[in-house]
Amino acid sequence: MTRAPARPIVARTFQLACIFAVGMNLTPHSATAQEAGNAAYPGGNTTWLKPDGRNAFTHYSANMRFEKRMDFKLGEALFQRLWVMAPTRTKAADGLGPLFNSRACSGCHIRNGRGHPVDENSSGDGATSMLLRLSIPPQNIDQMRDHLNGKRATIPDPVYGGQFQDFSIPGIPAEGRVTVAYENAPVALDDGTVVNLRKPTYGMTDLAYGPLHRDVMVSPRVAPPMIGLGLLEAIADDTLLAKADPQDRDGDGISGRANYVWDIAKQDVAMGRFGWKAGMPTLDQQNQNAFQFDIGLSTPLYPNGSGDCTDAQTLCQNAPNGNSPEFDKLEAHTQITDLVLYYARNIAPPVRPNAADADVVAGQKIFTAIGCAACHTPRYELPERADMPEQSGQVIWPYSDLLLHDMGEGLADHRPEAQASGREWRTPPLWGLGRAKNIDARAQFLHDGRAGTILEAILWHGGEAAPARDAITKMPSSDRSKLMAFLTSL
Repeated sequence: MTRAPARPIVARTFQLACIFAVGMNLTPHSATAQEAGNAAYPGGNTTWLKPDGRNAFTHYSANMRFEKRMDFKLGEALFQRLWVMAPTRTKAADGLGPLFNSRACSGCHIRNGRGHPVDENSSGDGATSMLLRLSIPPQNIDQMRDHLNGKRATIPDPVYGGQFQDFSIPGIPAEGRVTVAYENAPVALDDGTVVNLRKPTYGMTDLAYGPLHRDVMVSPRVAPPMIGLGLLEAIADDTLLAKADPQDRDGDGISGRANYVWDIAKQDVAMGRFGWKAGMPTLDQQNQNAFQFDIGLSTPLYPNGSGDCTDAQTLCQNAPNGNSPEFDKLEAHTQITDLVLYYARNIAPPVRPNAADADVVAGQKIFTAIGCAACHTPRYELPERADMPEQSGQVIWPYSDLLLHDMGEGLADHRPEAQASGREWRTPPLWGLGRAKNIDARAQFLHDGRAGTILEAILWHGGEAAPARDAITKMPSSDRSKLMAFLTSL
């Protein structure tokens, strides 16, 4: 497979022509406009050039070779497949559950966008596109040793496992129902604007298998957007580690650090970069973990046909599974996981049509001046990768350092994951941020979807991000408007 060539002058000319085609007003002789023009293509050559509304996150890398598009489409079909319980005559699509959160990957990642929390007034329809992670402190020497040497990021609840599943196949009780209640927390900005934040309290009711462990720790998670994941995977470890400053030696108040987690394929500790706490080292492991825990499917890395069923859930353990000899005794075998991996790697970030607008450019300067870019790193140059031709050598603009940061008590889930503390979160990429509501009007922001707007999400920032948050509360409304124009342009 040949490597995608670097973008020549002719291609750059074509690039600018495409910008004009979607309505941008670049000034060729302006350095600022030229820089914004580069940033208008967040995924480099992979960037999809049509804004495309609610389908903006459904397209393949724009530089993908024609003959590879079938693999992308097959991966997409598997991503959207509704799995059924075993046994059935269609062995290639059975094995759902017995406990699960969704019947398909796309059930949580709606049109590859971000998820939303359970409805506060839900009548028990389930927590679609969000879930609750469960864990307890190490209970014995073996668990402590495995946790310290990186083999176990968390210790699951002995009855309910590592994830609370509120759906199940017939004949097996679901684990229970997720509830949420919100308390209003108004924040007054210096210009008199009042923003009402929602402070959530999550609960689990109708517990089917007895009480949770007395020391259980719970972390709500909504599904993150799927764009540009292969580009994030292609950033060199050394490039990310160069930004890490755990002891804040430069005194800027930012002390990002890497999470180190267990790489199942390599059987060794590796740098984490996927998930809300950077708990997964590779996109393949992230995908297969979701197959196992979200849908209840066995995979090459997670071969348990019973999914997240525990020894205490005997009906679940004894239920038929879809581990078929003709598919390597798995439900989602290697061919399936490889196609889904190729699909997930190549969901293209969309073009930013208004990246050069005056207010957007001014807002980007404010973003940098108040310190947001210290964590939300704008730009990376990716190394050449023969094994990832679409991502190879691209210049990308994800606005993330993929490192852990202390975000303060307000956002803390008090649940450690590998080396991440209960107050730390991985900096989420911001590309596609302004498209969230276009793709799904129910989409929400932050790890648990508590924020209904981008400004609400900012006002929840604390810890290392408190100075930047405070600067936003103090700035004139005109400057805040420009900052929002920049963020919604991403």
